[in-house]
Amino acid sequence: MSSLFVRTLREDPADAEVPSHRWLVRAGYIRRAAPGIYSWLPLGLSVLQKVEAIVREEMNRIGAQEVHFPALLPREPYEQTNRWTEYGDNLFTLADRKGNDLLLGPTHEEMFTLLVKDLYRSYKDLPLSLYQIQTKYRDEARPRAGLLRGREFIMKDSYSFDIDDAGLEASYQAHREAYIRIFDRLGFDYAIVQADAGAMGGSASEEFLAVAENGEDTFVRSPGGYAANVEAVVTPAPEPLPIEGQPDAHVEGTPDAATIDALVELSNRDLPRADRPWTGADTLKNVLFMLRHLDGTTEPLVVGLPGDREVDPKRLEVAVAPAEATPFTDEDFAANPLLVKGYIGPVTLGGDGSAQPVLGEEGTTKVRYLLDPRVVAGTRWITGANEPGKHVYDLVVGRDFSADGTIDVAEVREGDPAPDGSGPMSLSRGIEMGHIFQLGRKYAEALGLKVLDQNGKLVTVTMGSYGVGVSRAVAAIAEGTCDEKGLSWPREVAPFDVMVLATGKGDEIAAAAAQLADDLDVADVSVLLDDRTASPGVKFADAEVLGIPTSIVVGRGLADGNIEIRDRRTGMARTVALADGVGEVLREIGR
Repeated sequence: MSSLFVRTLREDPADAEVPSHRWLVRAGYIRRAAPGIYSWLPLGLSVLQKVEAIVREEMNRIGAQEVHFPALLPREPYEQTNRWTEYGDNLFTLADRKGNDLLLGPTHEEMFTLLVKDLYRSYKDLPLSLYQIQTKYRDEARPRAGLLRGREFIMKDSYSFDIDDAGLEASYQAHREAYIRIFDRLGFDYAIVQADAGAMGGSASEEFLAVAENGEDTFVRSPGGYAANVEAVVTPAPEPLPIEGQPDAHVEGTPDAATIDALVELSNRDLPRADRPWTGADTLKNVLFMLRHLDGTTEPLVVGLPGDREVDPKRLEVAVAPAEATPFTDEDFAANPLLVKGYIGPVTLGGDGSAQPVLGEEGTTKVRYLLDPRVVAGTRWITGANEPGKHVYDLVVGRDFSADGTIDVAEVREGDPAPDGSGPMSLSRGIEMGHIFQLGRKYAEALGLKVLDQNGKLVTVTMGSYGVGVSRAVAAIAEGTCDEKGLSWPREVAPFDVMVLATGKGDEIAAAAAQLADDLDVADVSVLLDDRTASPGVKFADAEVLGIPTSIVVGRGLADGNIEIRDRRTGMARTVALADGVGEVLREIGR
């Protein structure tokens, strides 16, 4: 310890938002170089390399072969797949001295595809799985949480290449089983959930999420086994209701009711229902966004949803990708004068009660209007009348207005029914640690990856894509195992098996601790010896911060020929004879 390149800190770093970030910095595992960019110190690098080793072992076990691509890549392949544009501001781009455009690889689908295209020609060469463990770069707008969301990170990405969909399914399942073994070995609680494929495309898509209170992802689970990221939850649409016999729509004055809560309160006070009180679920809220497309053009979008729900930003992001959605500004309202802030609705009612479209109809405002799946034909609503201080009551879908389509972006709430009927869903938070896709032929078609099949006919290869966040795994393990005292590593990834603490004055204690460390080293136990002249309190505190699974205290008990073995995870301690120390430690660590 006296020569190890490490300094533990007594104070939290100013930018630490989550426990893993706080303890990895305080324990001297990583140091911030710039926002979202970290240097790995010896202890951190040891953990990282052990995570890499686990990933590498399990990938090799399914027959995948390791390659290594450059991080600095040419523009042309990414133009062929349109991702030079689709990645937008998240892409790190640069030019060489000759003016050639380059990028720092955010992911390597194009390079894997082109490599196989360059070398393979026949179905006899397939199936094939290739992988790499490599540094990736993404220009995150708001890097945060230490290693959990950075601009530079280490990732294992692998790709399978098969002649047909049956082969892809087999490769996908092999990777899925490998991932289960990887995350079981990494030692944290995780869930496998259905996911949205997003810009990657493809059919089947699952995420492996480390369950964590501070996770950025929200996922759902039901008692019957349904599990999905909230972005992938599909809201079941209720059956349409009959339109016949519904009351006529009518406009009512609703002064000072520009919010859902105010509208419900006013309606129950001045326009009460006979059967029950009005609720937010009876109102149709229309939320305005401005979509910015990749070509720089913009267009307004109105989302209609029950007033007791909010639009989930992540679900919206996935639904409109690759466009970006931002809330309407005062300037946007000024450019669309028919949209009255606080009183927006799909129609205006004429004096004869006829509905004149305002949203979603060519020739009026030309504003695209999409409805939540719950807003089905025959349902009636309270919604804005497009006049200040007025709302329309009993506006019926399919009779008084229609929309351009549906959009499933409302928040998913605790207790909502699972789409497969398996019961009410509960919400949890998680950190995305792995994502597996059945890509299909998107990249192979874009880049011309074809081989000859059994009949001598050229066919497009079908691909799978499989990622693991290797550097993120270090943070996820720390997040899931740390406590109020510091880190607490699972043994398989800990930088050392054992930490020996010489806690006392005198050469005898120091010599006994050093000899014990040497004996353990001979027994192939990795040991960190705290040989510093610091006080026992400092040594004990540092041992807890560093999180080595087992500590051996050589101190006052040595006078009676004893040492103490402490378990970092449980906090339990036991006294054993120094003469039995090596054997007892081997038993402690499962050797």
